[in-house]
Amino acid sequence: MGQLLVEGGEPARNLQRAQRMIALAAEKKCQIVLLPECLDLAWTHPSAKEEAQSIPGPYSDILCEEARKHGIYICAGLTEKQQSGVYNTALFIDDKGEIILKYQKINLLVVEQDFYQVGQTLNVLDTPFGKVGINICADNYMDGIHMGHTLARMGAQIILSPSSWTVDYSKTEKDDPYGDKWLKPYTILAQLYNLVILGTTSVGVIVGGPYEGKKMIGCSLAVGKEGLIAQGQFNEFTGDLVVAEFDVPQRKEKGTAISDMLLKKGYQFSLPGSSTDQTLGDTPVHYFTLKKESSTPKKN
Repeated sequence: MGQLLVEGGEPARNLQRAQRMIALAAEKKCQIVLLPECLDLAWTHPSAKEEAQSIPGPYSDILCEEARKHGIYICAGLTEKQQSGVYNTALFIDDKGEIILKYQKINLLVVEQDFYQVGQTLNVLDTPFGKVGINICADNYMDGIHMGHTLARMGAQIILSPSSWTVDYSKTEKDDPYGDKWLKPYTILAQLYNLVILGTTSVGVIVGGPYEGKKMIGCSLAVGKEGLIAQGQFNEFTGDLVVAEFDVPQRKEKGTAISDMLLKKGYQFSLPGSSTDQTLGDTPVHYFTLKKESSTPKKN
């Protein structure tokens, strides 16, 4: 998980840092390096409207070359220009430098809807590591967790999520701003489906755009069914590589067998005590009680 210092509207400097982080990950024998959301121009920076590049294009080409040169898989967020508009996009690049999966963010925050179009697809991909699914940042909010459920239903054993978590500048590590916001949905998905979900976020102070003055403070997460695997430091000033080591979970259930497994774990597809069949009105309602998990990372 490459916590990367990302400066708004400074793609050359940002990509140089990404190159150094990729090289460091390869040096440490990592098989995949996960980089933040919109690492080229920064999340919701005004330059996205005019300076976003196509994919394939000059920015994605740099990442593809680094993957080929170092023989490493890369998942990274870029700002993508298409004829239909600009997208908040994540790429998955194999160790030969080929783009093997592209995903465009769906659960856009209201403040980013002026910058990016809504994505329309979810996919998983067979890799040497197992089935990998990709989403981005707020796709894992509790109100967007259905996307994680869908990736899990599609067989994902690993979910990779380029992110750009932000807080007010007054927040410090003592405030634990990401407990319920991120650790909770990650833990729900990991426990329910026996998968590993990883989110890497950028660091730095936001300049320009609707969140100007806020800060990106790291705290990247890797979570499995037993709890935290690794967690990045709270640090808005410098980048850091956080190594997460884990065995890829083996998942046997498919289709409706997944529903049977969830029911055995206490997941309910309707209101407790209700005779309604899996819905409240037209809205699905789901319940799951988290087990108490340790807050201490196993490996870092």
